[in-house]
Amino acid sequence: MENVSIADLWDRVTGTQPDPPLWLVGLVGIVALAAVAHGPTWRLARNTVTIAHEGGHALIALVTGRKLDGIKLHSDTSGVTVSRGKPHGPGMIFTAMAGYVTPPLLGLFFALLLADGRITLMLWFSLALLAATLIMIRNAYGALSVIATGAIVFAVSWLGSAEVQAGFAYLAAWFLLLAGTRPVVELQRMRSRRMAPSSDADQLAHLTGVPGLAWVGLFAATALLALLAGGALLVPDIDFSDLPT
Repeated sequence: MENVSIADLWDRVTGTQPDPPLWLVGLVGIVALAAVAHGPTWRLARNTVTIAHEGGHALIALVTGRKLDGIKLHSDTSGVTVSRGKPHGPGMIFTAMAGYVTPPLLGLFFALLLADGRITLMLWFSLALLAATLIMIRNAYGALSVIATGAIVFAVSWLGSAEVQAGFAYLAAWFLLLAGTRPVVELQRMRSRRMAPSSDADQLAHLTGVPGLAWVGLFAATALLALLAGGALLVPDIDFSDLPT
């Protein structure tokens, strides 16, 4: 393996890469949509959404001054983040709010990086987020899930060709954007069947007096707006002047 200096590594991570071809962006978008729509695939891929969801809870808990006890991820793709502090007030509200909005907003942030040609930076930023999450994991399955995800991202970013890196990065961004709505639909379905009395939306209703359905609507609106904005960033500009009239 050739020696790589710190300066070379920095340039590699922070430099820009050319936009991938339109067919590749479209193809991985279709793959991401299929992963969200296909039940068995979704049950596996949903683990990454749970990592982002619980990571969002944890980050906002720390930012708002709460003491973070840790994160647990489970094989049924559920998770829990435990923090200590005032059981009411802005810190608790924003912590509870963060879970469902984090995956689509993270997808939007990734789309911003990719639109600027920062493909490798996006992949390594993902690794940094996964490493920070791993420190907060408190169960074996959660640690295995985060480590496996990080290993895949690292392998692609370090060993993959430019086209493989681009395809994987765009796939991840598309997936987070498209996956933002399905957990919200599942949440409301469970709420309607009275199967999720302690859901984030119901906790927010208890904390604020605003009905849980309104919070579900906020989660859905955030996911849809992020998808629209992120999709516009991920699809390269098409010069329609070249098309025959």
